[in-house]
Amino acid sequence: MERFYSMVRGLVPPPRAKVGVGDVMPLVLFGVFYAVVLVGVVMMEWVAFTWLGAFWLMGLAIWVWWIDQCGFSGLRGMRKGMALWARLCLLGLFVALLAEPRMVRKDDSLSVVFLIDQSQSMRRDSVDEAKRFMAKIAAEKPMRDEIGVLTFGKGAVVELPPAEVFPFEGFALEVARDGTNLEKGLRLASAVLPDDKPGKIVLVSDGASTEGNVDGVLKQLKARGTKVDVLTADYRYDKEVLIERLELPRAVKMGETYEVAGIVRAESDGRGKLTLTENGQVVWQGDVDYHYGMNRYRIPIYMRNPGYYTYELTIDTEEGEDHIEENNRAISYLYLQGEGRVLLVTQPGGDMRDYDPIVQALRESERDVEVIDGYSLPDDPLAFLMYDCVMFVNVGAENFNAAQMSAVKEAVERHGTGFVMVGGENSYGPGGYNRTAIEEILPVTMDVSQRRVLPKAALTIVLHTCEFAQGNTWGQEITKAAIKVLSAEDEVGVLVYDWQGGEKWLFQLTPARNYPFLARQINGAQIGDMPSFAPTMRMAYNEMVKSDASMKHVIIISDGDPSPPSPALLNKFVKSKISVSTVAVFPHGNTLPPVMQQIANVTRGRFYFPKNPNLLPQIFIKEAKTLRKSMIQNKTFLPEMVYPSAVMKGINTMPNLHGYVITTPKARSTTILEVPATEDKDPVLSEWQFGLGKSAAFTSDLNTNWARDWMNWDNYKAFVHQMVTNVARVKEQSNLRMQLIADGGRGLILIEDYAPDSRFLEIGASVKGPDGKEEIVSLEQVGPRRYEAEFDLNGEGRYEVGVIGAGGEDANGEPIEEKTYGGLMVAYSQEYLRLRSNPIVMEEIAEKTGGKVLSGSEGASDIFEIEREAKSRSKPVFDWLLILLACLIPIDVGLRRIQIDWMVVREMIGFKKQRDVSRETYTNLLARKEGTRDRLYQDEKLQQARESQEEVGDIDESNHGLVGAMIGEEEAGAEKSEPDTMAILAAKRREERDAQDKE
Repeated sequence: MERFYSMVRGLVPPPRAKVGVGDVMPLVLFGVFYAVVLVGVVMMEWVAFTWLGAFWLMGLAIWVWWIDQCGFSGLRGMRKGMALWARLCLLGLFVALLAEPRMVRKDDSLSVVFLIDQSQSMRRDSVDEAKRFMAKIAAEKPMRDEIGVLTFGKGAVVELPPAEVFPFEGFALEVARDGTNLEKGLRLASAVLPDDKPGKIVLVSDGASTEGNVDGVLKQLKARGTKVDVLTADYRYDKEVLIERLELPRAVKMGETYEVAGIVRAESDGRGKLTLTENGQVVWQGDVDYHYGMNRYRIPIYMRNPGYYTYELTIDTEEGEDHIEENNRAISYLYLQGEGRVLLVTQPGGDMRDYDPIVQALRESERDVEVIDGYSLPDDPLAFLMYDCVMFVNVGAENFNAAQMSAVKEAVERHGTGFVMVGGENSYGPGGYNRTAIEEILPVTMDVSQRRVLPKAALTIVLHTCEFAQGNTWGQEITKAAIKVLSAEDEVGVLVYDWQGGEKWLFQLTPARNYPFLARQINGAQIGDMPSFAPTMRMAYNEMVKSDASMKHVIIISDGDPSPPSPALLNKFVKSKISVSTVAVFPHGNTLPPVMQQIANVTRGRFYFPKNPNLLPQIFIKEAKTLRKSMIQNKTFLPEMVYPSAVMKGINTMPNLHGYVITTPKARSTTILEVPATEDKDPVLSEWQFGLGKSAAFTSDLNTNWARDWMNWDNYKAFVHQMVTNVARVKEQSNLRMQLIADGGRGLILIEDYAPDSRFLEIGASVKGPDGKEEIVSLEQVGPRRYEAEFDLNGEGRYEVGVIGAGGEDANGEPIEEKTYGGLMVAYSQEYLRLRSNPIVMEEIAEKTGGKVLSGSEGASDIFEIEREAKSRSKPVFDWLLILLACLIPIDVGLRRIQIDWMVVREMIGFKKQRDVSRETYTNLLARKEGTRDRLYQDEKLQQARESQEEVGDIDESNHGLVGAMIGEEEAGAEKSEPDTMAILAAKRREERDAQDKE
């Protein structure tokens, strides 16, 4: 217990003297000063504190004061008061730091963002009027205020962020115009407005929103204090004709006549001509009279053969009777199912001997075969419903565009169509299918990076500015397409002439497996007008000769303007076996550039002069394919069966094959035939399940080249037939009938169940729009055997719908599951269904955000109001206060530990004259000291007196002479005692200290 009391007395010692009111005054004055400073900076909004609870710690100031009063610091007077204030300031500053101070700054300058509707429903004169209004406001705005521009349609983009200057010359960025999404536009405008100053949005639109929900963003704008002024682009089409939809029969049979119905909406009476086409061919045409409102026209059609039929209905009106041409058509389709067919796709202009044996074998097996070249492949997944299987026979990827390959993938994955690729020099990796949608379907991959014996290739692409519409964008896309063809270990580099930095590497030779990184670099390229071929070709040569690749190739795309390289540089390419192909794009004068031809001819490359930029991707893919020829293996082998399959039913032996393309089987695939005695088990025939469909890969060919010994093989026809049958779609009879209807901005799915017995099904639908996004919807039963659901229409294009119904069991006790597929064609954007503006929506936006409805005649003072509420921003000032705290600590220590002689300070700065020291007495003392030194140390009594003097530590050197003089006087008879001398010296020192304290 005594120990506890001792600790308490140590923390709160008892006072050494009575504490009076005067002793408390420093603490009171500091508290008043501290409170005034804090309240002042907060009231004046200079500083804000996040955690006010920290100021309760200022109660420790009382303890600091008490320790100062009761402690044994030895400080007195002004020095003691200054030390106390320094310690209290340290405490106050530390507590202020704990309260998390933030410096506050206010700004009343206004930021205004013009949000301009660029959708297709906006009339061009309305957009031009908005530009003029915006320019007038920008010219008259106050100096410190800011103005910015955004445009929106289906999406939204920032044309010009808010700034004090307004260098607006026109809309430079493209935005999807096939929709109006007010929500996206307002959200982006809100995000662009700065948080630290007042902001306002000026919305220019017709108010006809086709997408999004604007209510949520309006609440956020209201909470943020952002007003939205609206300027309505008012219009109304009094004379307009549009085709709302084309209705086709739900179920058709071959050889029968049906009727289609065209729904035409008119805003006034008139006359026009209706035309119906079937797969692009006119099947009906006639003049019709239409009336205000809805008009329905019936047109007969005759179903001749099974197949996929696309119908388009158009209407032409008299001049002045229609304003919008885009909504004068409607598209729909019919699918008439027949016997299973095989679609065989070949190389355009290829040798018929590549596919004739396959076609003959399938037809002899009672398969209906249709042969087309790669250019004719449909880009609509629904067009493949009429085929059970699609075969690619030695056809290269450069013959297809991305939409065509994606359509094949969708047909296999979502509709169950079978797929087979037959090998050859234009297939698999050498055909350029690496990293394509077709490779995703196949059970094998073109990535053979694990093979140690496969030669590596190096490709360098030189990009010159492409002077045609979106030319540089084309350059970026075709470069990425060429890189995709390469294998993972192949090297690729891209050289550009940057309009800011001249010739430079976008990236030097890098493995193609780093494609995601390389694609980002390509997307950010700034391609300029190259003055000469020599610098970039020299850079390409220096990099290529360092590579250990066995095949090296350079591709140059240019308009032919740069000056030619030197013959010596071209000879270096020839000696190093680096080929250079050149692609001339829109040269000046549209004449063949001889320089580019010469470069290609000398270096044994190829020269291209395409008239259409759409051919550029195919050219680059073809050039990149030349580096993949190392994947072709021309050797004789007997295929080895490693897995039993229905493909090999009844086949026990087979002849030799004389070549194949190296591939790698995927993890979940099944290899049926492989090349024997190969380290990596090269597959010859593989298959797997991909979505609802199956696919197979035969890496050799089936013609007179590698399979020449198979031509007279008895089982050749059986092998081809069974390979196709094994992957072909199995026909499933469905009792579900689907009808798809476009109604405004919504799509309607109607399902009727034609099963013999009444039942209840749980039906779900998968809807994939033209933007590639997939939506899952559930259908509700709205009547006996009838189900419905709705989905959003996000612009024009094709909507694929797959429906699965499940419920109950069949007669065999198996779960019932029925499927059906269909599609909806939206011929034009829902924007063109809007025939008048919607000012009510615009007024609601202004009302809910506190904005104004503008007429277009306002001036800058109406937009940039004089009276505005300033916004404040804050930033932490912790660092500054921490520096101040660090500076106060040495001051506090110095006040307590360092004694300052103020008399000396005054004398040093000249406030008090320095006293003259009498030199006479000092000289006499020294003389007497020198005269008596020998006698002083000879006398024993005097020696003892000297020893007693040394024991006195307070006597300095000057006192030794004085003592010596005194001892000399003792011999003359004048005696003084040693204690008296010490007392005199001590008294003298006390008087000096008292004088200093008083001062």
